[in-house]
Amino acid sequence: MTSDLTLREHLDAHGLAAKKSFGQHFLLDLNVTRKIVRFAGPFEGRAVIEVGPGPGGLTRALLESDAGKVVLVEKDPRFIPLLSELDDGSGRLTIVEADALKVREAGLTEGPTHLVSNLPYNVGTALLIKWLTGPWLPHSLTLMFQKEVAERVVARPGDDAYGRLAVISQAVCEAKLVMHLPAAAFTPPPKVASAVVHLVPKAERPSAELLKHLERVTAAAFGQRRKMLRSSLKQLGGAELCARAGIDPEDRAEVIDLNGFLRLARALAGETPPTEPVSDGPTLVRRKKA
Repeated sequence: MTSDLTLREHLDAHGLAAKKSFGQHFLLDLNVTRKIVRFAGPFEGRAVIEVGPGPGGLTRALLESDAGKVVLVEKDPRFIPLLSELDDGSGRLTIVEADALKVREAGLTEGPTHLVSNLPYNVGTALLIKWLTGPWLPHSLTLMFQKEVAERVVARPGDDAYGRLAVISQAVCEAKLVMHLPAAAFTPPPKVASAVVHLVPKAERPSAELLKHLERVTAAAFGQRRKMLRSSLKQLGGAELCARAGIDPEDRAEVIDLNGFLRLARALAGETPPTEPVSDGPTLVRRKKA
C-alpha cells in the first residue's frame, strides 16, 4: 500500500497544493486514516461515500477495508486524475466531480450507506446540517471537523459549546467524539486542532416537519443565548410558547435539554407536548439567573 512519503510525492508530481479557499488540509498519514476507518466500520460490504477526498489518504484506507462500493465526491477538479489512479478497474470505486452541498447522495449508492470524510473546514457544519435534516440520512457518519465544531456536536446542556448544532445532531443521532488530531497531522497544518465524531442515527427520531420547527426554535434561542427564552423566542410566541411546552420562560437556552427543545418545537408546530420525555436527552441543567 502507498506510504505517506509516496502520497506526498504524488502531490508534488501532480503539482498539487491545498487551496485555502476550499478549506483544504490534507491528511496523508495512512496509520491515522486507517484508525479513522476502524472507528467508522465495520462496513460489512455496505457502500461508503467520502466527501472531499483530496489526494486520497482516507480513500486508500477505505479501499483496504470491508466497504463495498466507495464513492468519492470531489469539488476540486485538480484531484480527479490523482484519485483515478486508485481505480483498479473492478467497479468498486466511483469518482463524482461535484459540490457536496448540492449533490443528491441518494442517487450515488443503493442500500444503507456510510459517510466517512475529512470535511473541508469551511463547509463542514453546513454539510452536517444538510445530512441531518435532509431527505437522505446515512447508516452512520464518521466525520472530521475543527475541534471546536466537533465539541459543539457532542456538547451537553451547561457546556460552553452547547448550542443549536448539539441539539439538532443529538435529536437525530447518537453522537460521540472518538479521536483528536493535532494540527501537525495535516499538510498544510491548520491553525487549530481537529477531532473525529461518530454519529449513528436513532431508530426513533423527529420527522422532517418537526426538525424544521426545531431548527427555528434553536436558531432563535441560541441566536440570543444570553437572553431569557421569553425574550429570545418572542417572535415565535415567547412566554406563551414556553408555557405550552412546559418550559420556564425565564430560563436561557444553555440550560434546556434535548427533550425541552423538542417540546418547544412541538408547541411551535401546534402539537400537544407529551407528558413524558420523548427521547433520551441530556439532563436539564439549572443555573442561577443573573
